[in-house]
Amino acid sequence: MKLAICNETFGDRPFVDTFSTIRKLGYTGVEIAPFTFQPAAKPFDVRQVPAEQIVEVRTQAEDAGLEIIGLHWLLAKTEGFYLTSPDPNVRRHTAEYLRRLVEVCVNLGGKIMVLGSPQQRNLLPGVSYEDAEAYATEVLHAVLPACRQHDVTIALEPLGPAEGDFLLNARAGIRLAEMVGSPHCKLHLDVKAMSSEGRPIADIIRESREWLVHFHANDPNLLGPGMGDVDFKPIFAALKEINYRGWASVEVFKYEPSPDEIARRSIEYMRQVLAGG
Repeated sequence: MKLAICNETFGDRPFVDTFSTIRKLGYTGVEIAPFTFQPAAKPFDVRQVPAEQIVEVRTQAEDAGLEIIGLHWLLAKTEGFYLTSPDPNVRRHTAEYLRRLVEVCVNLGGKIMVLGSPQQRNLLPGVSYEDAEAYATEVLHAVLPACRQHDVTIALEPLGPAEGDFLLNARAGIRLAEMVGSPHCKLHLDVKAMSSEGRPIADIIRESREWLVHFHANDPNLLGPGMGDVDFKPIFAALKEINYRGWASVEVFKYEPSPDEIARRSIEYMRQVLAGG
């Protein structure tokens, strides 16, 4: 299993410094939150990021010995985009924006786009869950030609009830992926989110084996793996059992004691578990 970490963990540090730190700690991959290209932008719009900056970031990662996996937090800190909006114009603009993100992803050398962004997908007033699924499917269908062209996969990210009310578990993510019906639309699993499902995480992983394309390692306490109560031994054993060959990417939401300490302790713990310790 390959070990990575999300770049927003390190705040507003320059990409070159973040990449150097990540590689020195032993990670070989990095996952990019688009808004980190212009952290002061309010709202953020990836279309305002110069092409030269994207090329520079890819070069900096490669020079550090890192692979850019792709993107996550796709719609975070943006304005005017919504996956499940009843407004056809909003859905059209959202699809256009996601198509641009596909281009950014491939220009960075990435292949995965994790679609979480709960604040841009939760149910709006008067929208049923079934309607929201249909709207999301429509948006994703409009993005698929770009995904096929660039061989990029959208990884649907279920999130627990603390985050909202749409795609609350792995089965809901699989259902939406089935509705989309494309090899370029798969499932992403997150330990923090799976912890809210009330059943063993290892069972969720096994049940999702045909769909799983990406994985976030974290803890319900919002810190990294090994920094809370979740035991990753059965989790990594299940990933091995289903022959998962993708990334285990650390994503946290608290940054104390420090990003560097979180990153260090997370990879040390994951390596210990993978070594059978």
